[in-house]
Amino acid sequence: MQRGAPGARTTSPVVPRGRGRPGRGGGRRSPFVGGGGAERRGRPGMGEQESIRKIITTLAVKNEEIQNFIYSLKQMMQNVQDNSTRAQEDLDAEFQSLFVLLDELKEEMVTKIKQERAQRTYELQAQLAACTKALESSEELLEAANQTLGMANDHEFHQAAKQIKDSVTMAPAFRLSLKAKASDNMSHLMVDFAQERRILQAIAFLPVPSTPEIDLAESLVADNCVTLSWRMPEEDTKIDHYVLEYRRTNFEGPPRAKEDQPWMVVEGIRSTEYTLPRMKFDMKYMNFRVRACNKAVAGEFSEPVTLETRAFTFRLDASTCHQNLRVEELSVEWDATGGKLQDVKAREKDGKGRTASPANSPARAVQSPKRMSLGRGGRDRFTAESYTVLGDTLIDGDDHYWEVQFDRDSKAFGVGVAYRSLGKFDQLGKTSASWCLHLNNWLQVSFSAKHANKAKVLDVPVPDCIGVHCNFPEGILSFYNARTKQLLHTFRTKFTQPVLPAFMVWCGSFQVSSGLQVPSAVRCLQKRSSTASSSNASLP
Repeated sequence: MQRGAPGARTTSPVVPRGRGRPGRGGGRRSPFVGGGGAERRGRPGMGEQESIRKIITTLAVKNEEIQNFIYSLKQMMQNVQDNSTRAQEDLDAEFQSLFVLLDELKEEMVTKIKQERAQRTYELQAQLAACTKALESSEELLEAANQTLGMANDHEFHQAAKQIKDSVTMAPAFRLSLKAKASDNMSHLMVDFAQERRILQAIAFLPVPSTPEIDLAESLVADNCVTLSWRMPEEDTKIDHYVLEYRRTNFEGPPRAKEDQPWMVVEGIRSTEYTLPRMKFDMKYMNFRVRACNKAVAGEFSEPVTLETRAFTFRLDASTCHQNLRVEELSVEWDATGGKLQDVKAREKDGKGRTASPANSPARAVQSPKRMSLGRGGRDRFTAESYTVLGDTLIDGDDHYWEVQFDRDSKAFGVGVAYRSLGKFDQLGKTSASWCLHLNNWLQVSFSAKHANKAKVLDVPVPDCIGVHCNFPEGILSFYNARTKQLLHTFRTKFTQPVLPAFMVWCGSFQVSSGLQVPSAVRCLQKRSSTASSSNASLP
């Protein structure tokens, strides 16, 4: 583009080389002469451009913040109008309901006065009519007696006197009570609204409720339930209900501002105590806070407190399970084709895939554990006839409790504990490294306690859910009906190394419940059995 042409960068005339415009100091060189160096000096540098861009970004962000704030202020002004209108409507409605109540009460009291007046008027009118009639009769007798005194004939006098005497004896005036049947005093129907007037004069807007105080001494954690108790610093008759919030945490001490677990809310609590039932304690502690609410506003939350929720929490170690067991979190299901399919896939992956023979076909049903073909169990994985899976948490102290619910149609099921060293070919209860209750539904039904290849048949009903209590320091392993807490069997031993929860199932399934505390009933039974040897003692 030529200088001076339409659309050029500048409209200044071109000055020939060596000439300058008149001015101080002689001629000046054109800014366009000399290879454009002066032109480059006149342009803004890259650093200045970047600064301007930052300023533009900052101003744009700030403008957006101000615009949002302005919108927020306008919205708040609108909310003030709407909320004040709503508050006034609510106030009118409350006063109207009060007026209606007073009118109804007045109508009832006026009706009572009218009824009382009508009843007394009727009684007094009846008594008045009787008295008037008696008076008329008495006046007639009086006139007759006066006339009798003026009679000259003795015979007529005696007859008249006798009639007057008889009439006086029967006269109503002498049988009439001269006491009024009804009182004219109506003071019992008077009212005194002095107290009510003071109450009405004390009517005011609902205050914000005070902050409750959680009473740790009255709060309790037991049997996977949490009972929380609190009190108000002063009596407040306007409180309608309380709101309780809780969350799980693994941190001891005062609750932290930020936690991974959200606050769970319980609303509509009408008393100053509440019990959270059937909780799963999968974390070490729980935070709690509570606030009071009236019909208009909620108060501030109480100072949060932390309660320990100690329980035995574990998961199933899928790396140990038999290849025919499908583990999903705390659930296990027998899969007859699991191991064989894995073998086929592994051979295909190695380039050695061959068509499965009928004996090794994944679709072939398995009739007995002893006829089960050996799988390619990996490291620490149970194999052969040991259809076992272990928990992932060692027990090396204290006492712990967990439950397992199993399919009653399972052909075989076992639950207990085992050393980590339990061999991958070992079945539960067949060696000295494991203790279990074993249910056999295959061919011959039996329910027995097993350890070190010894079995004791249990003459108790088979429950569908079994509770396991392991007191490691005292070497006690007890099994209970989880529903009724009936003791099924107790092993007494001395554990020489930490143990793991152990489970076995063949052609069935089961579901484990962890995060449970030792039930109070189980503790009581253990204390009782510690003083006297149980009939369900250890295997001989």
